[in-house]
Amino acid sequence: MSQTEIPGYTYGTAAVARSPVGLQELELLRATLLLGEEDLAALRRSEAVLAPQVEEILDVWYGFVAANPHLLAAFSNPQGQPDQDYLAAVRRRFGRWILDTARADYDQAWLDYQHEIGLRHTRQKKNQTDGADAADHIPLRYVLALLVPITTTLRPFLAGGGAAPDEVEAMHAAWVKAVLLQVILWSQPYVRDGDF
Repeated sequence: MSQTEIPGYTYGTAAVARSPVGLQELELLRATLLLGEEDLAALRRSEAVLAPQVEEILDVWYGFVAANPHLLAAFSNPQGQPDQDYLAAVRRRFGRWILDTARADYDQAWLDYQHEIGLRHTRQKKNQTDGADAADHIPLRYVLALLVPITTTLRPFLAGGGAAPDEVEAMHAAWVKAVLLQVILWSQPYVRDGDF
């Protein structure tokens, strides 16, 4: 499925506002996270390993969300029932996010889309993309906390590509840094002006 066939996937389009975080600030964040060129190379190598496993990865991640009612609430209607259409729409974008993360193209379009993703977790834009009638906000504490299950459960998939253990470790370490970078950027809409 191409990116244009994924409803709500607006990476690199005029529909996305410019991030208030600049490219220079992004470089400072990368330096602070020790997310260097070797990590970018490891991320890019991970794409070939992860691309054929995207659906299986999403099964694990969605199973985790489904097993935790406080997380599933973000996708549930006011009566507490999960919105299957909403879950499916987000799943398609989440699968694309895996590939985008592995590509490690940290340009302005990527930075702008990270801001859009952050907004879609807050009252500013939650539910708008898919016309969902779910919780209107995802608490920041869960956005931050999901870094651990996302990156921890990714390791077996990275190992499943047959890479040597040190290569698996390099790819996994790069993924932890890359996901943390994104979670930091997604948190910007939650923070008062001037405090980010």
